[in-house]
Parts: sequence; C-alpha cells; structure tokens
Amino acid sequence: MLPDVMEDYLNYVQVERGLSKNTLTAYRQDLTAFVRFLNQQQKTWHDVDHLLILSFLNQMRQEQRANTSVARMVTSLRKCFAYLKREGQVDHDPMLNIKPPKKAEHLPAVLSVAEVDRLLETPDVSTPLGLRTRAMLEVMYATGLRVSELVHLKMEDLHLDLGLIQTLGKGDKERIIPIGELAVDWVDRYLAKARPALVKDQRTATLFVNDHGRSLSRQGVWQLIKKLVQQADIQKDVSPHTLRHSFATHILENGADLRIVQELLGHADISTTQIYTHISKKRLSQVYDQYHPRA
Repeated sequence: MLPDVMEDYLNYVQVERGLSKNTLTAYRQDLTAFVRFLNQQQKTWHDVDHLLILSFLNQMRQEQRANTSVARMVTSLRKCFAYLKREGQVDHDPMLNIKPPKKAEHLPAVLSVAEVDRLLETPDVSTPLGLRTRAMLEVMYATGLRVSELVHLKMEDLHLDLGLIQTLGKGDKERIIPIGELAVDWVDRYLAKARPALVKDQRTATLFVNDHGRSLSRQGVWQLIKKLVQQADIQKDVSPHTLRHSFATHILENGADLRIVQELLGHADISTTQIYTHISKKRLSQVYDQYHPRA
C-alpha cells in the first residue's frame, strides 16, 4: 500500500501530465519498492533523507539490479519528492544531490533489409493466422509502430485509401503515419480473407486479433516474433521493437530528415531519435570496411 500522498502524486502525473499507462505502472512499481524498503527500515517517508536514499540505491546494486532499473528508480523518486516538496508535504528534497548511474551505451539490434524480407516472408499466408501475421509484420516495418500501439489499433484507425494509419502513442498523443503500398496490400488481404475467419460472429473493433478473435497481447506478439526469427534463421536478438529500430534506421540511411523520423516515431524529444544516427554511422563503417579495397 502506498501512502495517500504518493497516490495523490500518481493521480497528479496521470491527470496533469498525461503519462502513459505503462509509465504510470513503472512509477507505481518503483514507489512501492521504495515504501517496502522504508517499512523494512521501520521508517516513514517523513524520515527520508539523502543517506537513506543512498542506502536504498546501494541495496538495489547489491541485488545486481541493472543500471537502467536504478536510473529509472532515481527518476521516479526525484519526480515524486519534487512534487511532495512543492505541496509542502516534506521540508526538504532528499533527491537534490542524487545522481543516476551512467547509462552504458547500448545500440539496439537492427535487421538488414534482407533479414527483414526473410522475416516478412516466413509466415504461412495460406492460413488465416499466417496471413494476419504477415499483415501485422508489414504494418510494423512500414510504420515503426510500438508494439503497444500495434495491439491497440482499431478498424477505425485505418485510412488505407489515403495511405495513412492513426494511432495513440505515449501520453495519449495522437499521430498520423503514412503506410506504404505493400503494407496496404497485405492489410487488405487480411481484412478480406483472414480477419472474418478469425473473428467469426464476434463484434470486435480491434484490427489484429488472435485465433479466438480477441485482441492480441504485447507478450503474444513478442513470442510470435521470437518463433518467426528462429524459423527465418536470423542470428540476432530480435524483439517487436527491433522492427521499429529497423524502420527508423533504414529510412535514415536512405536520406530521411531526423525531424521527420522523430515525428514518425512519436518521440517527444529529438535526442531520443538521435540514437539512430549512431546506428547509421556504425552501418556506414561496416559497409566501408566490407567494400573498400584498402579498408
């Protein structure tokens, strides 16, 4: 159980800042873990000071928690205590001199165009589920949708005659994304031949459904892609997000402006998009080393 003031804080960030459901869940998990630590130490949030925060973060490191988890915890606590200080619930902010651990540079896995083609051609499109999966993969690679955005796509979000898809991203921010002709063609085939067979007589507004005609889960998409990657004999650590990374990298390599990629991906800050320029430069070096006679 979280103290009432922390519940007030979570309500505040949900209503005032419009944070996504996933972000709110992450904040709640972090605060719950911190309150559990306070209970173990027989302390309340009134007792929290700089040293107690350091002790908690040190415990996380002793438990061999990843740097990303520790960094996220620092962010969660910093924002919460800034709110509590502003509301007069605490006299001082114990997070003022707490710095998150440095993030290790991590470039996400990216598929080559040939690997993307191999993955897209893996589903058996002679079956309803295979046709659904092919259409789904085509949409992911054509638009760079997050998997959470993909599974929440509704029929009404399609504007295929205009070559567009509408989606709600993080923080319920709406964006309109172009979708290429190949993806439109596969979605049309899915809608004509596969979706009616999967939905049967059920009423569902969801675009991509499972074999029971219900909405797919993020975990279901993840497991499906892992299986297809094995079948396609792709020797990389691939997740649903990999198609999003590949989409962004490939259009940047073909000359797209970084601001356009930011809009397509729905990034609030362009610094998030800039990681793809590093990937493109790395790819540039690989091509140079492979093809230059004196590399």
